Amino acid sequence: MFEQEKDIALKAIRQAAALCQSVQAAISPEVMEKKDRSPVTVADFGSQALICKLVEERFPDDPIIGEEDAADLKKKENSQLLSKLTQYVQNTLKDATSVDICNWIDRGGAGEYSDRFWTLDPIDGTKGFLRKEQYAVSLALIVKGEIVLGALACPNLAIDPTNPSEIGAAFIAVKGEGAYQVSLKENGKPTRLNVSSQTDPTQIRFCESVEKAHSSHGDAARIATDLQIATKPVRLDSQTKYAVVARGEAEAYLRLPRDKVYREKIWDHAGGVLVVTEAGGLVTDITGKPLDFTCGRTLAQNRGIIVSNTHIHDNILNTINKLKIMTQLED
Repeated sequence: MFEQEKDIALKAIRQAAALCQSVQAAISPEVMEKKDRSPVTVADFGSQALICKLVEERFPDDPIIGEEDAADLKKKENSQLLSKLTQYVQNTLKDATSVDICNWIDRGGAGEYSDRFWTLDPIDGTKGFLRKEQYAVSLALIVKGEIVLGALACPNLAIDPTNPSEIGAAFIAVKGEGAYQVSLKENGKPTRLNVSSQTDPTQIRFCESVEKAHSSHGDAARIATDLQIATKPVRLDSQTKYAVVARGEAEAYLRLPRDKVYREKIWDHAGGVLVVTEAGGLVTDITGKPLDFTCGRTLAQNRGIIVSNTHIHDNILNTINKLKIMTQLED
């Protein structure tokens, strides 16, 4: 099922990742010193433009809920930025004009739930991108509230963790058909993914966001202490954390809410969720509820995210309940 959608998703994230790699390669120490965010802006918009164009060509009736819109790009003061973006997109689509690119970006402007729609994060992990560390391109198709296809490109993730010199991994999952890793380069056979079989909660390896603003590191440390986990958490940017759990290099990913107001954006999770669940894992919010993708741009009915290899999921949820983390948020 969804063979055409799968082909388009892989082609789209590969094209977008190639553009992002080109932009990232040009980031200099001087840019970092000036805290110049223009490279990530160019990559963000370029990635969304390429993905939206491909999805629209094949599936013109499908809405796309994306992270970006082209309103700022169209302003006169951003003409240089738009010109630079156009040059990068033309490396893939030589006849693309600035008008085309803005239209493609705005194709991702849907905001409401529908029975069939795509959601994309053109660059997940912007600070990781600027640091030349981990980031991801994420794309998912949601039908009647269920994720039926998830695709992730992780350009700086080693294909084989024992050989860190070969980087550039893509992940694709179709509901009911398993999750697979392929190279971002269009060669090599897909490798089926399986989560870790670890059942001892004291032996689990978990990962969390690098940025403290994204997740409560303090609550994660309390959970680790209560479960008597000896290893320190691995901190990674982006949905790369989903990929790491899906291929068995970590047993859990904790994204714990820092306050009672914030709700997760659907594009920050949808692509990775299916990759993990089709590899045998489990994803819920911190109360154990399934994630609800019927609320438009946010997971309005959920609080935080717990990703696991399934075996230790209840241990984590029980500890969250025991430590009254949810209760503290409501105070």
